[in-house]
Amino acid sequence: MIAKDLTKPAILFVGHGSRDVEAVEEFYQLAEHFKARFPDRLVETGFLEFVKPIIRDGVQKLMDQGVTHIQAIPGMLMAGGHAKNDIPSELNAIQNDMGVTIDYGSELGVDPKMLQAARHRIEEAEAQFGDDYKREDTLLMVVGRGASDADANSNIAKITRFLEEGMGFGFATTSYSGVTTPLVPDALVKTYPMGFKKVIVFPYFMFTGRLVKKIYAWADEFQAAHPDVQVVKAPYLNDHPLVIDTFVDSLSQIEAGNPNMNCQLCQYRVQIVGFEHKVGTPQESHHHHVQGIGTDADHSHAHDHSHSHAHEHDHSHGHDHHHEPHRPRVTVKDMAD
Repeated sequence: MIAKDLTKPAILFVGHGSRDVEAVEEFYQLAEHFKARFPDRLVETGFLEFVKPIIRDGVQKLMDQGVTHIQAIPGMLMAGGHAKNDIPSELNAIQNDMGVTIDYGSELGVDPKMLQAARHRIEEAEAQFGDDYKREDTLLMVVGRGASDADANSNIAKITRFLEEGMGFGFATTSYSGVTTPLVPDALVKTYPMGFKKVIVFPYFMFTGRLVKKIYAWADEFQAAHPDVQVVKAPYLNDHPLVIDTFVDSLSQIEAGNPNMNCQLCQYRVQIVGFEHKVGTPQESHHHHVQGIGTDADHSHAHDHSHSHAHEHDHSHGHDHHHEPHRPRVTVKDMAD
């Protein structure tokens, strides 16, 4: 076993958390792949909600091993409210309370490696169509989680466009699992008159969970109602090696001092049409009531958090961009003046 080098910052791999046991298992599987890339570093995990250990517990476990400097990587695809607000808010509070230095990385975002991983998952689905398959006669539907942040939603649309042009689909469209529109069923119905007889539904998600399972159920319902169309469900990203590579790149950006989020279109920093009221709102987390409450396996009557914002849990998140001194030490380029 390789000895850990305590002169190097420890790594905290931060997950959103899920009530779905399979989703949690897949997160841990991805985390193990990530740990394998840094055998000489201390690496722990922490979750924003539902699952234990929560973020604070993960930090405490590292500090118990003598760590004073941590690099935190958000296990998030896009910079919505969780990556921009909830996680850095938790890390700020932890630093103030526990006296540890934490540098914060950026989400995976629209990245060439992530696009390649998405292409591979779509190609896995295409194999189900058979020998007469033609990509130019096929409609690709990329499904995002959906957020109340247009920046995050637009990145899913951007990914769709890259895949459409780069892979040569007859048409590609974007839908979402919740919070914003169009939802998957509506998008499928609206594109049906275009006449495509082959449709690929690709959830641009990292892990399984209630949302991915709902997306696949919607695809099955559309297939049952439209037997003239062949609908294929593409695998989600999961622990594709290029996803791990992108997380490693995110860590490298912290070490280089440039873990940039998209400040130009951040609704907490600049006035975005329709969201002007969010500029400069306080940075605070809204997840304390669900931190560590457990998965579905822990209690069958899980806390009812399933209303519309449960898909993203994006409760009008704030993001501290006031031009005044920030709470100390969380290094997030998006938060810099």
